[in-house]
Amino acid sequence: MPDEEQKDYFDLRDIHIPRAPKGMLPGRRLVGLVVLGFFVIFFLVSTFYTVGPEEVGIILRFGKYVRSTDPGLHVKLPFTIERVIKVPVQRQLKQEFGFRTVRAGVRTEYTTRGTSGESNMLTGDLNAAVVEWVVQYRIVEPYKYLFRVRNVQNTFRDMSEAVMRQVVGDRTVNEVLTIGRQEIADQVLLQLQEMCDQYETGIKVDQVVLQDVNPPDPVKPSFNAVNEAQQEKERLINQAQSDYNKVIPRAKGEAEQTIRQAEGYALDRLNRARGDSARFVAFYDAYRKAPEVTRKRIYLETMNEILPLVKQKIIVDDDLRSVLPLLNLNTGKSSGGGSE
Repeated sequence: MPDEEQKDYFDLRDIHIPRAPKGMLPGRRLVGLVVLGFFVIFFLVSTFYTVGPEEVGIILRFGKYVRSTDPGLHVKLPFTIERVIKVPVQRQLKQEFGFRTVRAGVRTEYTTRGTSGESNMLTGDLNAAVVEWVVQYRIVEPYKYLFRVRNVQNTFRDMSEAVMRQVVGDRTVNEVLTIGRQEIADQVLLQLQEMCDQYETGIKVDQVVLQDVNPPDPVKPSFNAVNEAQQEKERLINQAQSDYNKVIPRAKGEAEQTIRQAEGYALDRLNRARGDSARFVAFYDAYRKAPEVTRKRIYLETMNEILPLVKQKIIVDDDLRSVLPLLNLNTGKSSGGGSE
């Protein structure tokens, strides 16, 4: 071909590669081997990955979700073509409100520094309370957890605090501090789970635990004094109720007994009166039939009842004019003096 015509091909024989000076070729080979080794290691590391037993692997190809992988060893496209995000779906996670765990162990250490803004709450009766609680949850839908809500951890924290403030704001301070704690925790769990499902966070709330509920430190002495007064009031009311339960039923029983006795006495007197009336009527009927016999019978029956009660008896004849000869006038003297 002519020299002035443009060549449309390359001949390797026309390429002149200068030779390296003597003693430099082994060094370049070593550098090449090192670079090749790094390339191979990077290729293997970016290709193979392991998912833990409590995790699920979410594979993103150029930032787009393509698949999920179970625990074990897996392969993906190398370099930055595919990226894996491991989500702990079997692990129970928690968020702390009003305090933070400094060091966990046999004696766990906590701190409340910088958490007063999330623990100070207003109750329904316009009192202040310091509420510390823990929310325990699990990730049940990794795709929703990663892609449905932006910054899901902060969002879930804000949701928990909002629901707790709403529930506490519907109750009195006494309910929050004493009898209503479990009810508050249950109500917060239900409402928080509803919000998580509504916003598709992929989170399941396992438990809400109220760790500590106290009045604020500046008013704690006054609050304790009020509690002591209320406890003393309850003690006195219970004592009075106990005395009432002892006295009033006894008085009612005695009153009932007296009434029953009076009714029995009235019934007895009435029956006796009716019996005496019937007896008198029977006597009267007998008297009408035989007056002399009845009169004599009545007289004898009456004397039969009276005479046994008399200690001294003097029986005289109807013809006797005086009872003086029959009287024993020495009965008043002592028996030692004798009689004349």
